[in-house]
Amino acid sequence: MAVIPSGKVRKTAARTHRINRLSLLLTTVAVFFFTGVLWALGRDGTLDFGDGLVLIGIFLFWQCFHIIDVLKNNVIKNRSLHWTLLVDLGLLVVGTVGLYLSVDWLVEWVSKIEAGFISREHIGWLSGWLMVLPNALLALYYGWRNRPDIVYSSQLGDGHICIPLCVGIFCLFNKIHIPSFFEAGIAIILGAAALHFFFIAAIGRLPRWVGWILLILYSAFVYTGLVE
Repeated sequence: MAVIPSGKVRKTAARTHRINRLSLLLTTVAVFFFTGVLWALGRDGTLDFGDGLVLIGIFLFWQCFHIIDVLKNNVIKNRSLHWTLLVDLGLLVVGTVGLYLSVDWLVEWVSKIEAGFISREHIGWLSGWLMVLPNALLALYYGWRNRPDIVYSSQLGDGHICIPLCVGIFCLFNKIHIPSFFEAGIAIILGAAALHFFFIAAIGRLPRWVGWILLILYSAFVYTGLVE
């Protein structure tokens, strides 16, 4: 995961790599911010309608920040938005509706199964893996293309969507009572983000041995959760 490749590279490529590293560091800082806001809002034991508005608000602000950044770069490079962007947005809407319908059907189906690994008992794990699988395939593809910056951005971007947007939308309709594992989950997210931030800032890459440690810790986390 070398965001800053070792060895000699062309001056233009080196500049691009440095910009990518700064963008990734900013995105990682956003993970700290969003996670911290969620923790602060949940200290009273619940997340309600007002908390949901706050979470959705910071998500929209972050998206506005990205849109302005794109428009600013277009002005600098004397470019304009292409009409195919509307086609992309249309496909995004269609995909979103299809994802919602399919996941809703799967959750309803699994909820009716009383026993076994694929059952309502493990619906949290199963739905989580269902969301992670497309990202895993994306990581494999861009890992093969040697684009660690895209792998990082796609995974960190999930934190910007899942934490403020998805949790916030749910709070608009239903109050969330903070579960017992909330603090542990917050600590895991912050710890992992801090680890990635350190290596990206210090050496511009995530060493292979650290990747193995993270995989082992994730396996232990899954094993503990399923056994309990």
